[in-house]
Amino acid sequence: MQRLSHTDEKGRARMVDVSNKPAQLRIAKATGRIRLAEATVALIADNNVKKGDVLAMAEFAGIQAAKRTAELIPLCHPLPLTNVVVTASLDTNGVAVSSEVSCIGSTGVEMEALTAVSVALLTVYDMCKAVDKNMAIKNTALVEKTKGDLP
Repeated sequence: MQRLSHTDEKGRARMVDVSNKPAQLRIAKATGRIRLAEATVALIADNNVKKGDVLAMAEFAGIQAAKRTAELIPLCHPLPLTNVVVTASLDTNGVAVSSEVSCIGSTGVEMEALTAVSVALLTVYDMCKAVDKNMAIKNTALVEKTKGDLP
């Protein structure tokens, strides 16, 4: 079995040293969704949730979360993100969220993309919890990651 990269020879947690890795353009995409009751979907569609515009707030929260991932996940590197796009869309079963995060750096942005989606979905949950007791966050996943040399 391959040794985990986030532990030292004694099994203690450590941040991976990426100082010798070249800077590359790194992009990661993630998706997830929250299942909502039909009545909750209608409230969001009509912008009648008491806490405000659910989709806009979810997108803002996701962007902010991506920027703060290293503060939330202990062994993540703080990264100079160059772009964060979070999209929350309403359908008949709930809200779907997608993220795309990029940076020029020596390590990937997968955790930032996943954190963006997770916090966006949690924001929907928080804003709708007073009216929907059966919400379920599902299928949060990394769907793509790429890295490439700089031009």
